[in-house]
Amino acid sequence: MLAPDSAIPNHPRWPLLVYPAAVKLSGPDPAAIFEDLFARNRWPAAWRNGVFPFHHYHSDGHEALGVYSGEVTVQFGGDAGVTITAKPGGVIVLPAGTGHRKRSSRGSLGIVGAYPDGCRPTTCVPPLERYGNSANTVVAVPLPACDPVHGAGGPLFDYWKPG
Repeated sequence: MLAPDSAIPNHPRWPLLVYPAAVKLSGPDPAAIFEDLFARNRWPAAWRNGVFPFHHYHSDGHEALGVYSGEVTVQFGGDAGVTITAKPGGVIVLPAGTGHRKRSSRGSLGIVGAYPDGCRPTTCVPPLERYGNSANTVVAVPLPACDPVHGAGGPLFDYWKPG
């Protein structure tokens, strides 16, 4: 769980989830393994890239990050949050409102980003006056239909509960 931090709301009920070594990667296009997995679990891949090096969050959508190459250290939750290093095969699932920024990376960094079916999230970047009351938007985002890695019965639902 990440407490609100300055202009970053974080999610008031649902924690950041970290699945280290969640996926076995192989072949010439390891990103495609994440894209296929996420799509099967109703989190279609939206992009291949890295993580922005500045604080930002998505007020109206959850996000899954699957690392397919390199290593990345990300600060979650704002300046008072936590810093996590993820390696290839790792997945990090962010509930709506979770601040994040890249602190560093090693090697040729590659990440697949995905959002639940139908989600086209807004990227909110401090200062945040133009985003209105983001905290209310964050809590209104519904549970996804599936865990992006483990599907309908995945551990996400052990930690993310309605209302």
